[in-house]
Amino acid sequence: MSDVLKLVEARLITALGEPDARAAITFVGTDRIDVLRFRDESDVIRYATLGMSDHPMTSPTAAVADPLRGPRAELVLTVRARGRGPDLAILDEVLRPLAVLAASPQVEGVVVTPGASLELGGPLWPGASFSSVLVAEPGGLVEDLELLEPMEPVRFLPVLPMTANEAAWKRVHGAGALQDRWLRHGTDLRDPARAGVPLTG
Repeated sequence: MSDVLKLVEARLITALGEPDARAAITFVGTDRIDVLRFRDESDVIRYATLGMSDHPMTSPTAAVADPLRGPRAELVLTVRARGRGPDLAILDEVLRPLAVLAASPQVEGVVVTPGASLELGGPLWPGASFSSVLVAEPGGLVEDLELLEPMEPVRFLPVLPMTANEAAWKRVHGAGALQDRWLRHGTDLRDPARAGVPLTG
């Protein structure tokens, strides 16, 4: 594990406690992505990627990838468990889709930023009504991790599951409008079985 990833893991543990499970996933042509699971005394579960921040993200239009400069990030998904048995096992199926999203800067050359939509092409976990996520603003749950210059800080980006209708609506109206609609309707974004927010009226 690189020095950067050791610091990232330490920051996650400081903010979320010791992980109670982890999975390592490797895709052809990419570095390994770990996904850590954190559980507290309530029913809240957080899944965090570890590996995405090892290299800075580079715009596909850049002539040369800078090995030091550029944004760095990890993804954090928060859900509520609906049981200690099979439901948790089903939620844990999110490990691979999250790793796919975390590998997208390496595979597709995308720069993941707040307000972006990340599409999966399939459910976030078996039976989920969510096939994409909205990248939210960092800083609320896990503070940015400062690195030695000229490296940019690692940002821990929350990802919010979206239904297909929400994702389509967001493409037209923007991330802020969708988040406002969630807020007005009191949408529980941690509920893995939630229905889509009303998009009319």
